[in-house]
Amino acid sequence: MNGYPALTVLDEQRQQIPLAVVPGATGITSGYDAPPRPFTLRPGDRATASVLWRNTFTDSTAAPTNGAYVEVASATGQAAQAVDPDGPIDLGNTGRIGVSAWKPAEPTTPAQPPAPSAPSGAPSVAATPDSRL
Repeated sequence: MNGYPALTVLDEQRQQIPLAVVPGATGITSGYDAPPRPFTLRPGDRATASVLWRNTFTDSTAAPTNGAYVEVASATGQAAQAVDPDGPIDLGNTGRIGVSAWKPAEPTTPAQPPAPSAPSGAPSVAATPDSRL
């Protein structure tokens, strides 16, 4: 992978909101402007990117823009995947949203399945190599 995700922000009716997608955070904030660096994803690997915006009003006569859904593609022209932003995307009326470059995600440790619980009132039994059950 190399570059920035392709974002599409949708409203409540899942209609595309016309926005400028800014690579990095220029004009929004600082700290997300690391340039893209190529890397390879192997099966099971993941990549991440940050999406950022500000609720800023530059024109008091313009209505605010509120996004409800995001579609993300690995690059322009690639198949997009719906992502739930877990809350509204309140963009003010600036018409822009920023996105960081892709980067490899930190590996995660798979969760261990929970141990079966003993029936209520039954004593718990642990087997060892010397146990006779």
